Amino acid sequence: MEYGSDTEPSPEPAPTKRASVKMTDKQKADLTKHMAKLQKNGMSPSEAKSHRMKMMGRMRKGMSVGKAHKDIQK
Repeated sequence: MEYGSDTEPSPEPAPTKRASVKMTDKQKADLTKHMAKLQKNGMSPSEAKSHRMKMMGRMRKGMSVGKAHKDIQK
């Protein structure tokens, strides 16, 4: 493209949204149980929220609670 030309570059494609995968009731129950155990052991509320969000992201991809927790701890 030449400097000063009247043609505009093509617009970039809009980012595509990923299809959201909902957690099953069993996954939700397992995560709640896991978080209760961590809070009982003294995890602060801000740490707990961060940990829960990380766990949910991994569990939506199909990981179990144990695998997701180990992946976060790496």
